[in-house]
This record gives sequence, C-alpha cells and structure tokens, in this order.
Amino acid sequence: MREPVTRIAVDVTFLRMDAPAEGPAPSFPAGTSVIRLARCSVPFYRYLYDTVGRDWVWWLRRTVPDEEIAGLLARPDISIHVLYQGGEPVGFYELERRGEAGTNLAYFGLMPHAIGHGVGKALLRHAVHTAWAERPRALTVNTCTADHPRALPNYRDAGFRILRTVREVWPVPNRLGLRIPDRLRV
Repeated sequence: MREPVTRIAVDVTFLRMDAPAEGPAPSFPAGTSVIRLARCSVPFYRYLYDTVGRDWVWWLRRTVPDEEIAGLLARPDISIHVLYQGGEPVGFYELERRGEAGTNLAYFGLMPHAIGHGVGKALLRHAVHTAWAERPRALTVNTCTADHPRALPNYRDAGFRILRTVREVWPVPNRLGLRIPDRLRV
C-alpha cells in the first residue's frame, strides 16, 4: 500500500563555480563561529536538517532511516559545518566531495530565528572558502522554488553561475507534517 503524499512542483536550479570567489567576505557578527564537526550524531544532524529545512520543504532526508544517515555522516567525503552564535547553533552547511566532479554544497541554511540578521551571506562565503581551500575542480550547488526566495540571488552574488533549471515533481509524504505552500501544490 502506498503512503499518502502531497505532490509538489518545483523548479530546481543547478549552479556551478569554477574558481574561488573574489573580493572580501562578509564578516560574521561578534560571538559567531563556524565549527567543522569531527563527528556528527544522527540526532544532531536531524535537528539541524529538520529545523533549518522545515519551512522550505526539506523532506528527502527525513525519509531516510537512521542507519543510512549514520552511514552518510561517517563518510570521509562528507563534512558538516555548524554556525554557532552565542553558543547555540543557528545554521549549517554540508559539503560533499565528489572526486573529479568537484565539491557539492549539498545543504546550506539558517535556523528560522537567524534569517534576516546578516549571517547568511557570511556563512555562504565561509562555505565557498572552505570548499575552495581543498582545491576542487568546481563547486556546485542547487536550489529550488521551495527554498527561501533569497537563496538563488545569494548563490549568484557569491559567484555561482546558473547551469540549468528543470521542473521536478516531488511526492512529499504527508506523515512528515511539513507545511506545503499552496503555490507548490500540483
């Protein structure tokens, strides 16, 4: 028996950067730091992913069993970087090294209470700088129309260029309890 889903249509934009970003990076506010986690537990990863992504229909990894998430987090080609402000996490990014293909900024975002307070651009530049420090062939990222409306402009401002945009229809399981904007419903 199939589980109930809500079908949503999103335009997914794939972006690429072929050289490190130029110019000075935006600075973080005082009391802010980014930590690359030596080890990330499944519950903490789920907390980051679920909290950052709940308003933007981040659903896919919510459907993945804990054992599979643990396997992803144990891979040496994946790293989790957490933005802390005043001692609490306010955002994160995930880098996935793909060998000859370069590095992918797999996930990036802020906790809802941190949006609009001047840390997003600095965190994005930190992610870009961290990825390029390893000298990948290229840096990629994608975003979609379910994401924050500033996501695509911020990626472009950071130096990414658009490769292509494709329409995708996603079956978001209703059991996840995500708020799905009417504009995305099929």
